[in-house]
Amino acid sequence: MLLLLKLKVNAMKHPFLGLIIASLIFFAGCKENKDTTAVASGSEQTTQGVGQSGVKDDISKPNIVQTAVSNENFSTLVKAVQAAGLVDALSNAGPFTVFAPTNAAFDKLPKGTLDDLLKPENKGKLVDILGYHTYVGVLKPDLMQDGQEFDMVASGKVKITEKDGKLFVNNSEMSDPIQTTNGVIYVINDVLLPNQ
Repeated sequence: MLLLLKLKVNAMKHPFLGLIIASLIFFAGCKENKDTTAVASGSEQTTQGVGQSGVKDDISKPNIVQTAVSNENFSTLVKAVQAAGLVDALSNAGPFTVFAPTNAAFDKLPKGTLDDLLKPENKGKLVDILGYHTYVGVLKPDLMQDGQEFDMVASGKVKITEKDGKLFVNNSEMSDPIQTTNGVIYVINDVLLPNQ
């Protein structure tokens, strides 16, 4: 109690300190955002933490993850993002540019490669590969030029090339950008592998 009284007196002398104290009190009083679901038995309840991906918003344009989930051509990519634990990261504000391999792109990998990457013990490798498909920032087609290289979230740089008016990333043709609330998606028909 004496400490609180001293803080109040100091806060009156220093308005900025008062603002900091008020902020600390406010944040200390806030509870962690939880999603509470009633259990069928009646009075029992289960609480489960919700990350950015759990925020429900039926009004806004979908984010990168929501866009991928709604497109059946990305079901393998979605499975990989979930296995890598990157759903919340790619649901955040960003902005991001994601070069998104289709299911057919994953099918081109040598037999057993995808199954192996989806194993929990290979999560680090999967995170690196998915990070190699993700750029922090928005890469617009009109600003990309032949020969440009961009540092990806993980595993190094990708190279942009232009042939016959079409853009390619590491020799994989890119679609027109799909706009989302937290960045853009370019559909590609190959899985980008670092050091290739």
